[in-house]
Amino acid sequence: MHNMGEIPMPPGFRYKEIFLRGKPQHEKTDAFRIRHPSMDVSKRAKIFAPFDALKGFNEAVAAKDELYESRRELNEEDLEELNRRMAILRQLTANSRLARENAVKISVTYYIPCEDPENEAYGLRGQYHMITGICRKVDPVISRSLLVDNTRISFRDIIRIESGDGIFDEPYAE
Repeated sequence: MHNMGEIPMPPGFRYKEIFLRGKPQHEKTDAFRIRHPSMDVSKRAKIFAPFDALKGFNEAVAAKDELYESRRELNEEDLEELNRRMAILRQLTANSRLARENAVKISVTYYIPCEDPENEAYGLRGQYHMITGICRKVDPVISRSLLVDNTRISFRDIIRIESGDGIFDEPYAE
């Protein structure tokens, strides 16, 4: 019994004779080869290239896969520590001159709500991001926000403030 690749040839296979002849070989001057020249390899590769019938569809599906979580509530102890760190930053950036002189580099972890109205997480959940940069301003009165480089972050969205400089390790006196 002959094999077709890995599969045994079924009995009564009607193309057995053609199969046993093998792949046809054509000479360069053969009439078939002249009418049907070999395709360039680069053009041949395009035949098997992926086809994207719906432009942007894959990106839209991938965006839906982003993981969103509910906003975390800080306990009383963490909230006090966060307020203490904000007070230290407020003192170090009381005006633009102090902010430039001290150039306090901090990392802030904060919450960004889902902004895609097509997503099921819209208005319910969001993501936590971390930004590292120079603290420019702490505004506890008007905007109730922290300015890190050019990013304004609302106090209610901040869950952690860290610094590699050790500025939060020292006891703070108000």
